[in-house]
Amino acid sequence: MKDSAADQLAEVCVVGGGPAGMMLGLLLARQGVRVTVLEKHTDFLRDFRGDTVHPSTLDVLDELGLGAALARARHRDVNEMRMTFADGSYRLADFSQLTVAHPYIRFMPQWDFLDMLSAAAGELPNFRLSRRHEVVDLIEEGGAIRGVRAQSPDGPVEVRAGLTVAADGRSSIVRRRAGLGVTEFGAPMDVLWFRLRREPDAADGLSMHLGPGRILLAIDRGDYWQIAYVIPKGHDEHLRAGPIESLRESVTTLVPALASSIGDVGSWDDVKTLTVQLDRLRRWHEPGLLCIGDAAHAMSPIGGVGINLAVQDAVCAARMLREQLHTGSVTSSTLAAIQARRWFPTVGTQLIQRAAQRFLVERTLSSDKPITAPMPVRLLARVPRLQRVPARLIGIGLRPERVTTHGRARVSSALAPR
Repeated sequence: MKDSAADQLAEVCVVGGGPAGMMLGLLLARQGVRVTVLEKHTDFLRDFRGDTVHPSTLDVLDELGLGAALARARHRDVNEMRMTFADGSYRLADFSQLTVAHPYIRFMPQWDFLDMLSAAAGELPNFRLSRRHEVVDLIEEGGAIRGVRAQSPDGPVEVRAGLTVAADGRSSIVRRRAGLGVTEFGAPMDVLWFRLRREPDAADGLSMHLGPGRILLAIDRGDYWQIAYVIPKGHDEHLRAGPIESLRESVTTLVPALASSIGDVGSWDDVKTLTVQLDRLRRWHEPGLLCIGDAAHAMSPIGGVGINLAVQDAVCAARMLREQLHTGSVTSSTLAAIQARRWFPTVGTQLIQRAAQRFLVERTLSSDKPITAPMPVRLLARVPRLQRVPARLIGIGLRPERVTTHGRARVSSALAPR
C-alpha cells in the first residue's frame, strides 16, 4: 500500500521500521491483522547498523518463503570467528559444526534485509508502512494506550489502535512516554565504524584483534572490510579532537595487514560512532502497549545478536497474539506472557555480554601490555568440538522461535525462487 496516514485506524500500530517492527508487521499482516508501521525516516538507508543475520533468523525467513529472496541480495556468508592475540590466532566459534540449514553467519546491509521484508508485507492489503512519520506521544484513554500521535509530512496525525507495539530502538520515544522503568548495566566501550578496502588475497571470515588498549573487529564484506574499532566509553570526542592519523596509526599497529588500505579513512567524516548501551525494561508492557527489540532491551554489539533477538521477539509476539487479535481483545496477561517467554533469552544473552565486557573488553582496553589468549580461548583451540558451543550461543541463541503455519503465506512471483 502507499505510504500514507489517511487511514487512522488499525488493529495494531507498530512504531519503528527496524528488524523487529518490519518482521512483526509482516507476520501480523499475514495473519489477516490490519497493521500500520510508522517509520520516521524516508528509507532504510542508514550505514553501520547491525547487519548480521544469524542461522535462527535465516530459518524464520525460510519458513516464510523468503529465504531465496534474501539469498539473491548481496551478502557474505562466514562460517567461523577468530581472535588474534599477541601469542597467535585462535578460532573461537565454528558455525559449520551447527546442525542447521544455514551453518554460517550472513553479513548484509540492513537496508536490503528491511527492503525485502517491506516488499513482502507491501503485497498484503491489510499492511501499511507510513514513512516520515515520527511518533511524539501516546494516546491514552480509560487507563490504556489506544494509539499514538505523530508528525507527518502533512502535519500532525493520530493513529488509533487496539494494540501499540514499540519497536523504535534503544532511544524509544514510546517507552519514555509510557514511563517504563529501565535497568541500565552500562558498557566500558563505544565503537568506531569505518570501511577499508579488502585486498583479493586477504584472509576471509570474521576476525577480532586484541592489543594493548585496543580491540578491532574486521568483518569480511567481500571487496571491503567493515571495521569495528572499540574505544573506551566516552573517548570519542577526545579522539576526534586529534588528527585522523592517530587513528590510522593505532589501527595499523594492531593489524599491520590493513596498512595498504588505511588511507581509505580520509578524515573523521569517514568514521561513525556507535554509543554502546546495555539495558532492559523491567516491564515491557502496559494495557494496550508492548515493547520488543531494542525498545525492550538494548544489546551490546558483542556477538552481533541484536537483530536476531529483535526478530525472535517479533516471531514470538505474532504467534502469541494471534488468537486474541482475531477476537479483538488483547489482555495484559498475554502481553506479560510474551515478556515472560522472551525474558530468559534476553537476560541470559545480556549476562554473557556483561561477562565478556568485564573480563575481556574492559581488561583489554585498560591494559598497556601485550594481550595473550586467556585459558578458555586456548581450550577452544585445543578441543575443536567445543567451538560449537559459542557458535550455538551466537548463531542460534538461547530460545529460538519458530513461525507456525498461520504465519505463512503464498510467495509472490516477484519474491519466488528463480
